[in-house]
Amino acid sequence: MNTKHIGKVVFLDRDGVINRDSPEYIKNWSEFHFLPGSLEALGILKRHGYTVVVITNQSIIGRKMVEPHVLEETHRNMRRAVAESGGEIHHIFFCPHTPDGRCQCRKPKPGLLFQARDALGIDLAACAMIGDSAKDVLAARNAGCGQAVLVSTGNGKTALEDLREKGVSPDYVAYDLLDAVHWLVTTDCQPSGGPHA
Repeated sequence: MNTKHIGKVVFLDRDGVINRDSPEYIKNWSEFHFLPGSLEALGILKRHGYTVVVITNQSIIGRKMVEPHVLEETHRNMRRAVAESGGEIHHIFFCPHTPDGRCQCRKPKPGLLFQARDALGIDLAACAMIGDSAKDVLAARNAGCGQAVLVSTGNGKTALEDLREKGVSPDYVAYDLLDAVHWLVTTDCQPSGGPHA
């Protein structure tokens, strides 16, 4: 395990958080469109010293809809666009399997977060996970992340109902990634035991 301390870490889901989601999946770079405010949010995270790790289910690989190199190209272009806007995506971990694959890495299972922990030497209890679905919040809880934030973009509106049925609540419900990041950095600046929102 890499035990090097990499500072503050925030996990981000991709589709519905950074970029617009689609029921037809995001199959290539031409279908990838940043959500309003997401590039600004990533810039704020960099200025506040956060390491950004994307944690995303990408069953388009397991469904044979695209080849792995196409997904790699999309991620390469995404990272370049983020860097050009003043942000940085440091690492990307993705699950390529379909829902019936019985893997341990597809959210809401915590496998991707454990992969990141082991590869980067992360203390999950000190991390936040920001996502737009119940699967993201559940993965954060299952992995022992310190904070789980739900954004209302993407699947966020139906996610609250799913979470209520499971008796799980996010620490904060944000309008979008920019709102979530403002909450996160404000919380991080609070003295220990201070209010979180």
